[in-house]
This record gives sequence, C-alpha cells and structure tokens, in this order.
Amino acid sequence: MTSSAQRPTRLARFLSIVERGGNALPHPVTLFALMAVLVVIVSAVAVRLNLSAVHPTTGAVVTPVSLLTIAGLHRMMTELVTNFTGFAPLGTVLVAMLGIAVAEGSGLISAALKLVVLSAPSRLLTLSVVFAGVMSNMGGEVGYVLLIPLAAIMFQAVGRHPLAGLAAAFAGVSGGYSANLLLGTVDPLLAGLSEEAARIVDPAYVVNPSANYYFMFVSTFLIAALGTFVTERIVEPRLGRYEGAAHAGTTDATTLSDAEKRGLRWAALTAALLTAVLLWGTVPADGFLRDPLTGDLLRSPFMSGIVALIFVTGVITGLAFGLGARTVKSDNDVVAAMGKSMETLGVYLVLVFFAA
Repeated sequence: MTSSAQRPTRLARFLSIVERGGNALPHPVTLFALMAVLVVIVSAVAVRLNLSAVHPTTGAVVTPVSLLTIAGLHRMMTELVTNFTGFAPLGTVLVAMLGIAVAEGSGLISAALKLVVLSAPSRLLTLSVVFAGVMSNMGGEVGYVLLIPLAAIMFQAVGRHPLAGLAAAFAGVSGGYSANLLLGTVDPLLAGLSEEAARIVDPAYVVNPSANYYFMFVSTFLIAALGTFVTERIVEPRLGRYEGAAHAGTTDATTLSDAEKRGLRWAALTAALLTAVLLWGTVPADGFLRDPLTGDLLRSPFMSGIVALIFVTGVITGLAFGLGARTVKSDNDVVAAMGKSMETLGVYLVLVFFAA
C-alpha cells in the first residue's frame, strides 16, 4: 500500500479533531456545576456595573441580584432543595420513566420491535428495520441491545450483508432518536427544559410534552425513508456481494415464542380498550377529558396530563403483556422493573441537580 493511500482524508482528520476535542471536555455534570458557580460570580459583577434590562412582555426594568452577599448566601441555602425538586424536567421524566419501565421490563417493547422486523416482507426489510429503530427510542436503549444484532441476523438470513442490516438499525436507533409516532420519555424532558427557558419571560408559561409531536410524526417517516435509501443505494453496494452463509438458522432472536405472541395479543387488546376510553373522553364536545368550562382540547386535562397518560399506558399494556407472556408473575416483578429504571437515572439526577 502506498503512503498516499495511507494518508487520512480531510474528513477523517476533521473527525479526529472533533473526537479529541469532545474527549477533552469535562463531564456534563462538571460543566453545569462550573456554570452554576459562574452565575454566582456574574451576578455580583452585574450589580457592580449597575446593569439592567427591560422585560420583553411586561416592560418592567429588571435589575440583577448579587448572590455574593449575606442575603444571597441565605437564598442559596434556603432554596437549594426546592430549586432542585421544582425543576420541570425532573418529575415529568421520572413519572414517564416509571410507566415505560414496566413495558420494557415485561418484554413488551422488545417483542413489539421483533414483530415489526420479523413480519415485514423481504423487500421491505430495510424500511422495517430503520422504522423499528426510530420507534425503539420510546423504550430507552432497547434498540441498541436488541434491534441492531437482530437486524444483522435478519439480513444474513435472507442472503444480504449482515453489516448492512447492522448499519440500517444503528441509523434508525441513533439518527432517529427522539422521532417517534408515540410520546416517550424524551418528550417530557425536552418540554421541561423548554418550559424552564420560557418561564424566564413568562413565569406561568406551560410547555406540553406533545408540543413537538407534528415534527416527530413527520420525522419518523422521513428518517425511515432516508435511512432505507442510504442503506440500499450507498452502504450496501459499497460492502459488496455477501459471500457468507445465506441462512443463519433459527434462534430465539429471530422468532416470536408462543408466550410472546400471547402477550402481544393481550397487550393489543388492552391498548385498544385504553384507546377507546381516551376517544370517549376527547372526541365528544363534552368529553370528560376536555376542559370542563370551555370544552377546549388543546388546553385540557388530556393535554396537560400527557405524562400521566404515558405512565398509565406503559403500566397497563406492560402488565397485560407480562401476564399473557408469563414474564410478570407478581407485583414484585413490576416494582423491580420500576426500580431498575430508576437505577439507570442516577447520573441524570445528578445532572439535573446542577442544571437546576
């Protein structure tokens, strides 16, 4: 191989610089802690300089308050706990995660992803893999754990290059993260962050977790289509013809067991009943989930209670699947699934403390 062939391209050199820069950054928790200290210092500097600003909505003059004073110290001490517990993204993410944890712990999300991929015709295999990858983010990291190896196995089983399947799944899971047809744990988090920012201008402003739904809905199909195009027209041709075994054999990863099929039927029936109840409460002009005074749907208990609905839907459908598939045998299994989800949020809680 010539030295010119070994020389990295400009893109490779640029990516290496980005990687080194990213690795050199402190942990995000450290960054937020440093910024919190910076706010304390800047507040004192702003008071010294007699800075002020005009509130964009009320027109009132806003002046800085120094935290490097005895009064500022008292304020930080007395408001430390409520500043953390009152941070909008904290409670919404925890509640939503508890519900999704039951659906994930029972095996519902994994079985549903397998069903999407396994039931797709061979000509739509790539599309189904990318689509399932996009949808997998509602269950946290299950897409990385289950879908990526499953896609490689499925591509190999039909005589296609397994690396193409792996790439398609990874593109859907990573590139499509936060796009979805359903609301998941990411949406309350983003809504909470947006709400905290909006309340700098309007303290009463509320951002609903479904605020980005139209964008998410369209993005799901756009990413699925683009991921399919790139995989089949660019990635797979560059990999060349697959010369390995055309069939990888049947494994637990490439089949749905009878228990999983039964659990999916129970979960589907439960989801249909829950959907019927929601339609009953929202479609009629006097539905019980609409605003009781105005009958409005956009500003109603249904919209403001989206996080509660995510929790209830995850718990009920997860329980239905678990009972049908025999993966949930007692209430201990449900509590264990919820507890496991909280274990994964340890770093998030630390991050939220300093971000708040």
